[in-house]
Amino acid sequence: MKNTILLSLISLFLVSCGKESKEVKNNDPAILVEVNGLSTNNSEFITASGKTEAESSANLSTRMMGYVTKVHVKTGQKVAAGQLLVSINSTDLQAKKAQVDASILQATAAYNNAKKDYDRFTVLFSQQSASQKELDDMTSRYEMAKASLAGAKQMRNEVMAQFSYSNITAPFSGEITNTFVKEGDMANPGMPLVSVEGVSRMQVTAMVSESDINQIKNGMPVKILVKSLNKEVAGKVSEVSGSAKNTGGQYLVKVTLNGNDTSILSGMFVNVQFPIANKVAKENTIKSDKVMVPESALVKHGQLTGIYTVANDKTAILRWIRIGKTYGNQVEVLSGLTSNEQYIVSAEGKLYNGANVSVK
Repeated sequence: MKNTILLSLISLFLVSCGKESKEVKNNDPAILVEVNGLSTNNSEFITASGKTEAESSANLSTRMMGYVTKVHVKTGQKVAAGQLLVSINSTDLQAKKAQVDASILQATAAYNNAKKDYDRFTVLFSQQSASQKELDDMTSRYEMAKASLAGAKQMRNEVMAQFSYSNITAPFSGEITNTFVKEGDMANPGMPLVSVEGVSRMQVTAMVSESDINQIKNGMPVKILVKSLNKEVAGKVSEVSGSAKNTGGQYLVKVTLNGNDTSILSGMFVNVQFPIANKVAKENTIKSDKVMVPESALVKHGQLTGIYTVANDKTAILRWIRIGKTYGNQVEVLSGLTSNEQYIVSAEGKLYNGANVSVK
């Protein structure tokens, strides 16, 4: 009996303490905060990650083996079309060219002599002073001399073509993005020597999943969000690949940027937004609004993501949410917030769950 009475007293004491703790109010001064209504995005679109690159780019190499005698450019240097970039030792080509020139002189002399004899015997044959066999023999000699001269000239063309591989020039105007050799290195056939990119126009290469690729069409206008610059630019789809065999199940899409923004450099990571409003209309599906919030308003605790909302216009409440894709500085909220709630954008103090706040 005594034990029962004692347990009852302890229970009453704990219940009374719990009630007292609930009645404790936060008397801390209110933190001045700024709130904003949730923004919804009614436009449907597909998003894909990509990277910028120059429309014109090339890794230049040679078809001959030889020592690099001079690298005429440096990384970052602007070059014009036809400008000399790399010189490769061509002593053996010079010797071969001299031999070919000598053979052309010999072939030319033999051809001129054969032509004179052919013309002479043609006149004699017409005057019946030479036999048909003599004319045939002279004709054969003349044709062989002409063929020998043509062959010598073609050999010279081949040698001169080799010289173009010993003097590497820029195929178009642009900027040197890398040099792979230095003076004294041995250049081998197919080995890259320098890389050059055109600076006139930029494009984006993006990878689109198989579930979305059928919605991407040539000429489609798109929005491009450059992450590092926090900038949005317009573009247009220029190429759509119909195969994902060599791209790991993702389809390659190329987008040409409108205009020429010099702040956008090759290799920058971007998000590309492809509008697909027609898809929703055709399928007669109910379009759900995307709830978007600024990334700066989110609170990270380990793997949890939250956002501060305002209760009764005076208390900060930390709400755990589930987020989706990121579009520039905006993040899609999948669950945890509704369209009629407000969240705290900024605060003039350190927020915590249950803090007193005053809305600006």
